[in-house]
Amino acid sequence: MHLILAGATGLVGSAALDAMLKISDVTRISILSRRPVPMAEAANDARINVVIHTDFSSYDSNVLQKLSDADGCVWALGISQTLVGKEEYIKITKDYAVAAAEAFQNIPSTTKKPFNFVYVSGRGATFTPGLMTPLYGRVKGETELLLAEMRRKNPDFRAATVRPAWVDDADHAAIKPYIPGDKGFVLRSITVGVLGPVVRVANKASWSPTGPLGVLLTEMALGRFDDEQACAGKGYHTLDGGFKVVDNVGMRRLGGWDEKK
Repeated sequence: MHLILAGATGLVGSAALDAMLKISDVTRISILSRRPVPMAEAANDARINVVIHTDFSSYDSNVLQKLSDADGCVWALGISQTLVGKEEYIKITKDYAVAAAEAFQNIPSTTKKPFNFVYVSGRGATFTPGLMTPLYGRVKGETELLLAEMRRKNPDFRAATVRPAWVDDADHAAIKPYIPGDKGFVLRSITVGVLGPVVRVANKASWSPTGPLGVLLTEMALGRFDDEQACAGKGYHTLDGGFKVVDNVGMRRLGGWDEKK
């Protein structure tokens, strides 16, 4: 199956790419990126095609043709609200995701089939923001609702969202050489070193290890968790129209992380 990946140079995107490379059912990987992707270059895998795309708010017919016959997408493109201003954060977090979701419904396909769009959101996203709701919670929630409306109007566009909590790459050696060293990741590394042992042992419900996370995202993009009966349970609910919302507890349950750890 052919999957699209956006955000491959980031932490969650790197985890998703590692999983896609290891899952044999993924026969083609189209990476949307503004620049070359070191992890993709190092993999030297014939399934990968890096599509250099400089404007994530627009997709012309040439770009869509390069994504032809795609079965799904992991949208892991994002940034911390602490690293950019409000307008830039909204553009990257919401506007880019919505533009892609709209465009991907028009990807050329030789067969009529559902398309799975997996949006990587985060704990704290909400549909009912209050005065104290942080920017990221409000914007991610707004994005999820827009994607939900797209799915309601087009049942073949199977959008879903996941809300990981504390994303941890401590045991994921495959992606460590490719994680950016910018300010945000330096601060995150310090936090991981201090809080990591506590979260991994005492608060697993908030723990999102990148290895299993990447696998779950890939499997969702392959359509393996769209069945209501298979997914019903704690940490998982569905909005009108079929839009799936999976929080960190639900992700751990669906992915079988608790059984493996």
